[in-house]
Amino acid sequence: MVNRPFWLEKIRKAWSHRPILWLTGLRRAGKTSLVRMIPDIEYFDCELPRDRQTMEDPQGFLDRLRGKTIVLDEIHRLRRPAELLKIAADHYPDTRVLATGSSTLAATQKFRDSLAGRKTELWLTPMNAADLEAFEKKDLAPRFLKGGLPPFFLAASSSGRDHQEWMDAFWAKDIQELFRVAQRDPFMKFLELLLVNSGGIFEATRYSRPCEVDRKTILNYLRSLEITHVAHVLRPFTSRKTSEIIAAPKVYGFDTGFICYYRGWNSLRPADYGFLWEHFVLNEIQSCLQTRRVHYWRDKRGHEVDFVLLRRDGRPIAIECKWAWREFEPKSFRVFAASYPKTDFYIVSHDVSRPFTRKVGDVHIEFLGLSDLIRKLESVEDLLSL
Repeated sequence: MVNRPFWLEKIRKAWSHRPILWLTGLRRAGKTSLVRMIPDIEYFDCELPRDRQTMEDPQGFLDRLRGKTIVLDEIHRLRRPAELLKIAADHYPDTRVLATGSSTLAATQKFRDSLAGRKTELWLTPMNAADLEAFEKKDLAPRFLKGGLPPFFLAASSSGRDHQEWMDAFWAKDIQELFRVAQRDPFMKFLELLLVNSGGIFEATRYSRPCEVDRKTILNYLRSLEITHVAHVLRPFTSRKTSEIIAAPKVYGFDTGFICYYRGWNSLRPADYGFLWEHFVLNEIQSCLQTRRVHYWRDKRGHEVDFVLLRRDGRPIAIECKWAWREFEPKSFRVFAASYPKTDFYIVSHDVSRPFTRKVGDVHIEFLGLSDLIRKLESVEDLLSL
């Protein structure tokens, strides 16, 4: 079992704010393995009837474990998970509790309302750059092709059976637990098409015909995938200028390995790296900043900025992803700067070892590697998060 210091530090910091921590993430992202790395824990697997029985009386359960560190793995298997966490938060402040479970539970109204202000949430994303160092695998090609779910990444070889088993479990244990999706085949067809078209502008009507459902159903499908972290929906950054795209989102699939699989890629061509690098940068931003507030910008003439983050005062940070920095074309940044002059502009590239700045017209652009970009973003105190 590989130690993952990046995430263990995230857990430590989260507990310094509140004693109740909700750890969510994709199926097979490594939640159970991660929590077992925490020293001196009292571990309970809520899928086991015996462990569930010990929690039938939440107060008695917490009395016996007062002052300890408790891990409740797969807590959504309990009949009243929110009740136990609420009691712990309100009456056992010296007891630290980490609960893992389906992200669908965190989406339910009852769970949100009963634990509002009582818990910290931590989103375990697919493997980031720090994880690659922990796994002693610094080459990005396997991470791109196999993806960031540890069992897939570490496998000597993969087959379609592994991906299909993951999809089957996702449908049965995530989608069916919360969402009233009547038909499996149209939903799964939509998910597969979404992975194939990852990173593109989303138009619901484009999926209606091949999935044989109406536009409203497609939008409901997308919402369920967004809640479960299987799709990342980037809404356009706009001040509603007539020249800008103001409604259509971009949608990214959750994992490069699944994207490659459903695109039929068994190996990577040079042209594929830039596309997958963009996905990896998005994952790194989400992982390190723990945010889903990432936008994109595009105008009706085709100028586009990959990612836009916002400060609380509305000032944007524009980020363009390029596998090689010399591939950058400045025109989109110049058009963006004409409308938003108080913007910080960054090019994040695989081949930049030391940051440097170039001036293009009146636009100052900083070129940096991924780790330097994250340090820059983490230093922005008024960056919108959540």
